[in-house]
Amino acid sequence: MMLKTVIFDMDGVIVDSEPVHHLAYQLHFEQLNISVSDELYASFTGNSTKNIYQKLKEKFQLSESIEDLVNTKRALFNEAFDNKLDLDLIAGVLNLIKDLKQNQVQLLLASSSARVTIERVFNRFDLHQYFSGIFSGEEFPQSKPHPALFLAAWHASGHDKASCLVIEDSTNGLIAAAAAGIKCLGFDSFHSKGQDYSLAQMVTDDFDKINFKVLNELLKVH
Repeated sequence: MMLKTVIFDMDGVIVDSEPVHHLAYQLHFEQLNISVSDELYASFTGNSTKNIYQKLKEKFQLSESIEDLVNTKRALFNEAFDNKLDLDLIAGVLNLIKDLKQNQVQLLLASSSARVTIERVFNRFDLHQYFSGIFSGEEFPQSKPHPALFLAAWHASGHDKASCLVIEDSTNGLIAAAAAGIKCLGFDSFHSKGQDYSLAQMVTDDFDKINFKVLNELLKVH
């Protein structure tokens, strides 16, 4: 079976925007006067903003609507994102993207981030030229670990699941890929603390060691 499609997560896999998200959330938590533990925050990794605020609203009995909470956080993120000059792509990921593209692999994005956030990243780093489809978690009722996002991307690919592969950095993302029945490369980013990679067929912490040949071989692992 030949590798035909790679479905990328974005945050922590393509771009290190987690510190920007973290800053935006912390500023918002201060505004809301709530105390979110590091453990609780870590459990949100891979969730959509909407789902995170649904959980926070319930836990802290917040009076604001989910929509208002999401919009406030998004505004804080956008401001931080535009002001963060040192924001960069994850080391080695652009070379991997180019290598896969040269080998006629279809590239899709399946991210829990909002579409406006994805567009901000893709425009800043000129990534649209490589990807043939973008799927945003905000457009699905349930975010990762629910498999809907990956299933939608796979369905759009037009290829057999056995020739598709997901690249993920979060426990929730890996659970979602496994539930979708798609093999997964776990990216152990030093930004993604406390994540469980046991469901991945392979784990790496360095994209410079990963290329088309390596991923093609990975599909043969049972």
